Amino acid sequence: MAAITQILAHLKTADTKNASTDSSVYLGIGGREFLLDLKDRDEMEQGADEKYYFGEGSNVEQKEYNDPSKPPLTDDDVRYFPVYLRLEPSGSDPGWCVEWASVTVNPDTPDAHRYIHPSLHKVSDTNRIWLESDAGKTLYLRPDTEGSTEN
Repeated sequence: MAAITQILAHLKTADTKNASTDSSVYLGIGGREFLLDLKDRDEMEQGADEKYYFGEGSNVEQKEYNDPSKPPLTDDDVRYFPVYLRLEPSGSDPGWCVEWASVTVNPDTPDAHRYIHPSLHKVSDTNRIWLESDAGKTLYLRPDTEGSTEN
């Protein structure tokens, strides 16, 4: 049972009309939710490619509340609960078009575990997922057993 010291969420917003969002997006992992909100910048804009670090090397707002070590999570917690992204629609641009999503627990360690959505493994107009009130607000991820490359 390894302690989770860092979580990396790598997200790409599609470069297409209305892909950006003003909504809050949350990462669900280990039975908790973490707010995806980078310090001092707007994110999830059309064509954006962003990395969110939680725990060690955190680059998110409210890092004290978005830390997998407070209370401590372990890799067992990740195995027992689903990994997902959840949109909470708000603002003038409530929808979001996801082109790539991966979540890595303890990246750059021998205990690293990565989660992806298999439909997003290649960038194309048909491999995008819209999250919004009328299309579904949650995107579930599964373990990456094939070693998918990030786009």
